[in-house]
Amino acid sequence: MKRFLTIALFLLFSGVSAVRAQGPVFVITPEALSVKFAVKASVAIEGNFEKWEATLVFPSTDVTTGVLDLKINADSVNTGSDMKNGKLKSKDFFNASQDPYITFHSNKVVQTGPTTFEVQGTFTIRGVSKPETLELTISGKGTGTGEIKGTMAFDRKEFGMNSGIPFIKIADRVEVNLDLKGKQVSGPPLIYKQ
Repeated sequence: MKRFLTIALFLLFSGVSAVRAQGPVFVITPEALSVKFAVKASVAIEGNFEKWEATLVFPSTDVTTGVLDLKINADSVNTGSDMKNGKLKSKDFFNASQDPYITFHSNKVVQTGPTTFEVQGTFTIRGVSKPETLELTISGKGTGTGEIKGTMAFDRKEFGMNSGIPFIKIADRVEVNLDLKGKQVSGPPLIYKQ
């Protein structure tokens, strides 16, 4: 079952006293979420993750101050094939029993256009962490309701996924797609570069 994804501005702390957050708070409903992946192969390998959560924290209304955290349950992979799911969960790929989560933690957000962003961060899979960049495009900017589409590509072999699947030739490049729809529920609007 998918969990609610809340994009929220949390409390800021100053000394001993807490200051109530004055930034935007967004809620994204479970039916509007998807994290999908695809790998070119002799037999199509694509699917999604059914259990994951994410937060985006803004310490100010400046959109580039956002910190994005994604936490995906590796065991929730669904390709539509029990054989492929089992192989992807195994020690040869996600190693879900030993490393149950696939994570992304951003450390820099760069606005590259009126509705586009590069979110640089640390991607961890199988316990291996490397810098990766998530490309985001938003729609509905300034309306309080919108859609966020993201893409990221990585080389599976750089994360120790060197094996294959019997009788299936698999490419090294894995493409990840993120699709979110959200609605602002409180706070002032984010400030974007024009």
